[in-house]
Amino acid sequence: MFGKNTIYYIIYGMNRIPLAERMRPQKLSEVVGQDEIIGDGKILTEIVRKGEPVNLIFWGPPGTGKTTLARILAKEFKADFVEISAVTAGKKDVEAVVERAKINWNLKTRTILFVDEIHRFNKAQQDAFLPHVESGLITLIGATTENPSFEVISPLLSRSRVVVISALSKEAILQVLKRALKAEKATKRVTKKALDLIAELSGGDARSALGDLELALSLAEKVDEKVVEEAAGRKMPGYDKKGDNHYDTISAFIKSMRGSDVDAALYYLARMVEAGEDPKFIARRMVIFASEDIGLAGNGALSLATACFQAVERVGMPESGLMLAHTCVALALSKKSRATTDAWYKALDLARKTRGEPVPVWLRNAPTKLMKDLGYGKGQKWEAGFHLDKNYLPDSIKDEKIFKSGASD
Repeated sequence: MFGKNTIYYIIYGMNRIPLAERMRPQKLSEVVGQDEIIGDGKILTEIVRKGEPVNLIFWGPPGTGKTTLARILAKEFKADFVEISAVTAGKKDVEAVVERAKINWNLKTRTILFVDEIHRFNKAQQDAFLPHVESGLITLIGATTENPSFEVISPLLSRSRVVVISALSKEAILQVLKRALKAEKATKRVTKKALDLIAELSGGDARSALGDLELALSLAEKVDEKVVEEAAGRKMPGYDKKGDNHYDTISAFIKSMRGSDVDAALYYLARMVEAGEDPKFIARRMVIFASEDIGLAGNGALSLATACFQAVERVGMPESGLMLAHTCVALALSKKSRATTDAWYKALDLARKTRGEPVPVWLRNAPTKLMKDLGYGKGQKWEAGFHLDKNYLPDSIKDEKIFKSGASD
């Protein structure tokens, strides 16, 4: 299925480059709204200043400039830029990139490989890059909208710097739109309220905002709010996946399950699903909730929540909504206990305060005769349930009670 903007370009603009592409920044100084990573002392600026490319994983929502930044870096390093999409690329594409990189190596030219949606590569495909990334033959820049901790293999992640690309603020989107209007000599054709509406509807996605602006300009000589709504094809969003509403809604969802209010939990779940929230994000939060808030009161809760996450991964939307609702209701109705949660936080606190305390000698491993002679492991037997009437904790905290049996809140 084609999107509305795609259809417009096919019918009216086959020979015209889309506005979003024409407005793509060509250097770091032209990039808007990424002050955390661009500027004096900031990571991308420093990488360019040092002149040594590094492997990067750009993590952020759509339309925030991940591809643009990769292209700018390649240009700064005078590197051969190879761009592939993990959605369509296969083994032969990877092999072709490696062969191209070998030729570049002989010509003393760097090769920067940009993999869009790198999270869509499976483990074997990601493994294929690893030796060439390690050898320096290829400098990898991956782009993902998913948390790389879950979607990128550990060896590749450990050899890369993860750079978080933020959703653009309304002010940044307005700056992008005004720059585009100036370039198109159309500043007077769009009302201020219409421009504000485009920015609000964009959800921090510059590409979407520019697409809506271009379509609106094609529909009317004078663009007002009504024209924008017609171009955008949707009403004002009540849920911004990176804004306060996002965090308020997920917070309300968790607190409703905690309070055993099934109706409210389902309602907030439905709001997130309808707004296009990543179902895996919701499922992950329920996995956490199962241990944090239910714990020993319902030992099957964690298994159910984990199964839900796996089902969501395998089934996809819209059917995944059923798995999310099923698990949501079960967790909301379950008895609650924070006994293990409270015990875990107390254990962490004690461990941090007493990290230098020696392990009791009789609990230590005794692989040599000398250690045995010194009392290491003394009295231990390898028997199920074997217990010695001694203090298992270090002496300084031997009387501490970390877990409170029967605790339920």
